[in-house]
Amino acid sequence: MADNGTGTVPDTSGHAVGASVRDARGELLIGGIPVSRLADRMGGTPFYAYDRAAVSRRAAQWRAAMPHRLRLHYAIKANPMPALVQHLRDLTDGFDVASLGELQVALDTGIPAGRISFAGPGKSDHELRAAVAAGITLHLESAGELERIARIGHAMGVRPGVAVRVNPDFELKSSGMKMSGGPKPFGVDAEQVPDLLAHLGTLPVGFRGFHIFTGSQNLSTAAIIEAHTRTLALAEQLARQAPAPVTSLNLGGGLGIPYFPGEQPLDLAPIAANLAGCIATLGPGLRDAELVMELGRYLVGEAGIYVCRVIDRKVSRGRTYLVTDGGLHQHLAASGNLGQIIRKNFPVIAAARASPVDTREKVTVVGPLCTPLDLLADQIELPRCAPGDLIAILQSGAYGYSASPLGFLSHPPPGQALVG
Repeated sequence: MADNGTGTVPDTSGHAVGASVRDARGELLIGGIPVSRLADRMGGTPFYAYDRAAVSRRAAQWRAAMPHRLRLHYAIKANPMPALVQHLRDLTDGFDVASLGELQVALDTGIPAGRISFAGPGKSDHELRAAVAAGITLHLESAGELERIARIGHAMGVRPGVAVRVNPDFELKSSGMKMSGGPKPFGVDAEQVPDLLAHLGTLPVGFRGFHIFTGSQNLSTAAIIEAHTRTLALAEQLARQAPAPVTSLNLGGGLGIPYFPGEQPLDLAPIAANLAGCIATLGPGLRDAELVMELGRYLVGEAGIYVCRVIDRKVSRGRTYLVTDGGLHQHLAASGNLGQIIRKNFPVIAAARASPVDTREKVTVVGPLCTPLDLLADQIELPRCAPGDLIAILQSGAYGYSASPLGFLSHPPPGQALVG
């Protein structure tokens, strides 16, 4: 994927992937700040920068498109940076967490505990105690977890609020990561849920609803529509067997963002229209339930940029390498080692050049680590870069900093900033 020098990275279809803005000198702006100035402000490179205004715009776009009844939650696992989570507190209707650390970040924002839910297949007893004490909703992943929650609540003299995470017998087709269908560590198999609901009704816990999450990073409108339709139908069926009224239904997320050539952004209009039609025909079991869409990457992924600096330039047997101070230890996803079966390049651009030379060339961008896996971009076309020039990896706002092996080879962690 090539940088065309204007800050927009076009793919073969002409669609701008990870579009960015430059000043009159051709320097990348992040949150309105020239990248070289931001590097000085950060005390050097590498660093992640997240554009506050871009996050706000994405949340507003989602709200403008979706049915008013649908609530928006932020899945903190996508990016748990405290300043970013604080910003999202007032842009969303709640948070979904997957660890005690994320729960503490959520609570530190001052958000009401009733707007936080906790999912994950391996919650420890100390995490469950913290969640019960905080008064948040726990998403049940198994019958055993239900028993532990009930015991902990009884010992505290508290009635924990729970929702059942369901593993349906269908999946979100075309997903980057499938979370349902077949045997899974996530949730309770749909056919086992009725028995669990019957048992739940005998325990000192408060039933709140269901969480049905089928997949993530999906760019197929048709697949998302099918999954939503089937999810709501399954939830209606299960609601008839619930021990109490359903007050919350989490539809999961799954909305993807374009990373690679040929990928197109989602059109929310048909997704929203289908949801509106489904919601209009909901039966009494879900008529009064709060409906939630839980999004992470979709809200923050395109708002983040990872910046590193060229420290060496070398040619090996005809191939030009730009060696940078960034690498897979700080951006595992860009290296292709976070689930890619066939490695593809993230959108990578020359963010600011110390040299006025504007000759274009094909280069491979690597990091400083002693492993051939430390590959940030393979054979991409960039303006000629030299030591001191800044390289930016776009689409880096989700599963970047916190999803990387930051301790690998004991390099210092990158900086992080919320700007704009």
